[in-house]
Amino acid sequence: MRWLQDPNKSNVDNLKNVRREGSIHFRNKKKEYLKAKIDELESNRSKISETCKGASVTLRRITNL
Repeated sequence: MRWLQDPNKSNVDNLKNVRREGSIHFRNKKKEYLKAKIDELESNRSKISETCKGASVTLRRITNL
């Protein structure tokens, strides 16, 4: 804690490095989370699309009767 009372250039640089590394770490975590969320939404979209196609085919069959 002494470096907080008497900061010198190397301590300030160390603090900046720690902040930068923390920022990079959490930025990467956020990217990973968003990529996973996008993949999940895309898979849900394809499932919904398949369901809609099936419903459309069923409606066409009913109207053709």
